[in-house]
Amino acid sequence: MISKTISLSLIFMLLILSSLNAQELFICQSSNIPYPDTAQVYLPKSYTETQKYPAVFMLHGWAGNYKQWGKITDLQAYADQYEMVIICPNGFYDSWYLDSPLDAKMQFETFFFNTFAPKAIVKYKLDKSNLFITGLSMGGHGALYLFLKNPDFFRSAASTSGGLSFTAKTARFGVAKYLGKYNSGTWEKYTVRGNLLNIKGKNKPFLFDCGTEDFFYKRNLEIYQLCQKHSISAEFIAQKGNHSRTYWKKSIGKHFEFFDKLAK
Repeated sequence: MISKTISLSLIFMLLILSSLNAQELFICQSSNIPYPDTAQVYLPKSYTETQKYPAVFMLHGWAGNYKQWGKITDLQAYADQYEMVIICPNGFYDSWYLDSPLDAKMQFETFFFNTFAPKAIVKYKLDKSNLFITGLSMGGHGALYLFLKNPDFFRSAASTSGGLSFTAKTARFGVAKYLGKYNSGTWEKYTVRGNLLNIKGKNKPFLFDCGTEDFFYKRNLEIYQLCQKHSISAEFIAQKGNHSRTYWKKSIGKHFEFFDKLAK
């Protein structure tokens, strides 16, 4: 009986160690950000350096960090199920994942495309034809914004509960710190709505969702209506839910299903 208990304990410990070995930190430095960016990386259990893998970049929400998504859902399970590398960078609390015209140390867009993503592609043997990006809230904005600014870089993108357009009220979430006093014309250039037509006429379908009780729901619905108006291929999921971890844990599965179909 003791021997059997010890054996089961060893198996359990090996499973834990195996899971931990599939996760690592990726730290990236650049003059475009205030301090080195730490990302949590989830490698599928099938991972081997002789094969190229699709990848999903997952952006956290306002006031969060690179650990947020891992606290919401089991990302290792998604990496294993879909055989994708999952990378969760740090968005510096309230960066909104953009290049600030006011702060030379907050140039996230430039950092992402010039430094972070290229280094990740080489380090983890990523399939450059199957790179995806998604995020929640501020990260939902960031995911679609980066996708729209450089659509040829990504296969597709998604957003859950995204803040897809800015208003004067958005200033309190750090936007004014990086874009200056609210000005609809200036701020619009840094929004999903302001860059949506970048993919008009291109075969670049994307997915976004929002809970019908979410304070961002109306803005998401407006984006979908614009997509319909300009014949932009987008799938919008409106479902019951609010701006919460419970909703994001439920919604993110659809993103992986969507990306998996495109990758295959």
